[in-house]
Amino acid sequence: MQQALDNIKVLDFSRVLAGPYCTMLLADMGAEVIKIERPETGDDTRGFGPFQKDESGYFMYLNRGKKSIALDLKQPESFEVINQLVKESDVVVENFRPGVMKKLGLDYESLKAINPEIVYASISGFGQNGPYSQRPAYDIVAQAMGGLTSITGYPDRPPTKAGASLGDMGAALYTAYGIMVALFHRERTGEGQYVDVAMVDTIFSLLESNVMRYTVDKIAPERMGNRHPISAPFDTYKVKDGYIVIAVANDPLFERLCSVMDKAELTKDPRFYTDVEREKNEAALKVIIETWLEHYTVDEAVDYLNDGGIPSSPILNIDEICESEHTKTREMLVEIEHPIAGKTMIPGNPVKLSKTPSVIKKPSPRLGEHNETYITYQKNR
Repeated sequence: MQQALDNIKVLDFSRVLAGPYCTMLLADMGAEVIKIERPETGDDTRGFGPFQKDESGYFMYLNRGKKSIALDLKQPESFEVINQLVKESDVVVENFRPGVMKKLGLDYESLKAINPEIVYASISGFGQNGPYSQRPAYDIVAQAMGGLTSITGYPDRPPTKAGASLGDMGAALYTAYGIMVALFHRERTGEGQYVDVAMVDTIFSLLESNVMRYTVDKIAPERMGNRHPISAPFDTYKVKDGYIVIAVANDPLFERLCSVMDKAELTKDPRFYTDVEREKNEAALKVIIETWLEHYTVDEAVDYLNDGGIPSSPILNIDEICESEHTKTREMLVEIEHPIAGKTMIPGNPVKLSKTPSVIKKPSPRLGEHNETYITYQKNR
């Protein structure tokens, strides 16, 4: 089966999450990803749980479909192998702190001298320049410095990070996007280029209307729980046996909700005429909605609302979304056969292409599994 990135070779110096997730996306689309790891220990995530027959589930997910060679980057003989691989590669990805790759002689300028067409992508906490560029960062730092933590949580509780590593994952997605754009440019011009992605920049770019509320109205948004800053009702609501979410972001949807609740009089109430007024009077509106919902279970309420065309949902636990028929139909959990761990279920790729679909063909590699293929071959050339 043809894939979009067939014949694209990626040299992957990255580790842990942001870089490996980026290169995993490329591997899913057909790229040959050669992961460079430390001898003996490899990527840190080989030691991260959960474990299945001593194999890290974390590592198996993020490094599926890749190849692994173990090289000591402090040894001169390793560079003979790397230099040859750079000549044959299209993309290099790394996520060390700025300056580390230059000290190793593996920065963009050095590798561009070997292969002028190389697309070289760096992921870091704060980017390659700027006053904070040398600061170390993990996801929680990126979320805090990027502004997301300040608006996440409830106003009477401390700021909190999002439940997933959005700084890492967002940077990975932007880097994959940057690589694709750079490869498209190279296809047109023959020129490689440098891709610089910062986790903090990524978080900042995801703040959408929160930034515009400041730049336009000089309002610094604050934590408001699950509410929407400009629309209502748009929140979590209590029902007979738990909670659901309802999202109403325009006046026609509100009229529809009033019809479903059999409360057409609310559309005439001046407190609820428009989205702007509803947001101002959200607390009073929430009482009305929850008084109506207290007669329904989660399933009943969601069915009733969805049948009426109102965006709503139960709040699924991880086990529930994993076992969801929708997840299975969309192939968002796929089974792979690992030589040590055996059959393993890992998240699928959310990008569904009609002509060149993603294919998760192979499991994650054993440490140094492909040394013989690449190191021996390069030395014998």
